[in-house]
Amino acid sequence: MMQVGCSSLLGLTLPSLLTPSMLSGRAAATTRARRAKSVVLVFLTGGGSHIDTFDPKPNAVDVRGEFKPIATRILGVQFTEHVPKLAERADRLAIVRSMAHKDNRHLSGTHNTLTGAEQPFRGNSNEDKELNRGDWPAYGCTIGYLEPSTSGVPSQVTLPNRLIEGTLTWPGQHAGILGAKYDPFQINGDPNHDEFRVSGLHLTDGLSVERLKGRRSLLEQLDGGRDRLDRWASNQQFSRQQEIAYAMLTSSGFSRAFRVQEEPDAVRERYGRNTMGQTLLIARRLVESEIPVVQCNMGHVQIWDNHTEIFPKLKNQLLPQLDQGVSALLDDLHESGLLDQTLVIVVGEFGRTPTLSQLNGTGLVGRGHWAAAYTALFAGAGVQGGQVIGETDKIGAYPLTTPFHPNDLGATVYHCLGVKPETVLVDRLGRPIQLNCGHVMHELFGSDPA
Repeated sequence: MMQVGCSSLLGLTLPSLLTPSMLSGRAAATTRARRAKSVVLVFLTGGGSHIDTFDPKPNAVDVRGEFKPIATRILGVQFTEHVPKLAERADRLAIVRSMAHKDNRHLSGTHNTLTGAEQPFRGNSNEDKELNRGDWPAYGCTIGYLEPSTSGVPSQVTLPNRLIEGTLTWPGQHAGILGAKYDPFQINGDPNHDEFRVSGLHLTDGLSVERLKGRRSLLEQLDGGRDRLDRWASNQQFSRQQEIAYAMLTSSGFSRAFRVQEEPDAVRERYGRNTMGQTLLIARRLVESEIPVVQCNMGHVQIWDNHTEIFPKLKNQLLPQLDQGVSALLDDLHESGLLDQTLVIVVGEFGRTPTLSQLNGTGLVGRGHWAAAYTALFAGAGVQGGQVIGETDKIGAYPLTTPFHPNDLGATVYHCLGVKPETVLVDRLGRPIQLNCGHVMHELFGSDPA
């Protein structure tokens, strides 16, 4: 008890003190049959406009903006004209138009979306504007904690960039209360660049996998003579990093997933030769490697936060790239049969205001933050495509039907990955904390509640 109580003084967390057998027992108590082997979270950082994408209001003159509505594969359902490929694939989508919450702030709203839990209030308005070990874990981090990978590869990969601006880092991007041991594998680089390469996933010149395994065997023999407790206490973190590095270097499937240059030019063009498109192509390759959670940030932080020039930004850059990349991802997963075991979600931390506004009379028109109503797209993993769930009022301001909270989105992610949302975790102080308090969005799966 003294050892556990003083663990924080040693820089250790309670989860890191659990033995493999204890973790195995915990997993058995908190998991269920999976719907999905992987989740691809396509995150519209900054909050994409629902009205200018998947919930247009063509009859609301002061709201509809510059874009025209177009028909989709669902009778009577319209998208806006700059997502034609997704409109053609609407029969594979469940379109949830009644997402809603009460937090119009980027950082805490992002935490809620990426973890399925509202960010803890720490009493200082500045403390909730950065990563903090008191925050909730990102989805894949929880999977890595409850079901440690036998292959050593990470349970979550986030790409192509961190959500960070200067010294300000958005919360919800790491393992939070579970500790650094379970943090995601973070990519920082443009996969559309000719020289794109993930550092640390390549053996040095002249070193083969066989030689690396030989060196590991020798190291293990040398380690065998050390005192076990001393080795555990002083080298635990370093050994864990060694294990991860070794697993990544010797796992050909994982390391090859980032070699996007191996894809035929025609495939790369089909996804779009831009950062968004190539990010989604790597996501497909990571799904093929059975990575549980792949978070794809669609652009640098807050790129969808269109307070000004919203229509040219959406028309000329954001929507065409998103439309092309997500459509190609859905096509590839469908054709390979992987869509049945992959949940794809497209969502931001909130939507945009129905009203249009100008920046200080400059004529630069945009929309503000709007958490009261927005849209999320779901596909795969048993999701019943070709349906619209929820409805907003005539100007897209508020849901007319029962709203769905980001906590519900989180419960659904965990449900699909085989984790019970009511699972109780233990924080760094040994306190029990419920993982998620949302409700699984069973409406996505039609009449099947499983």
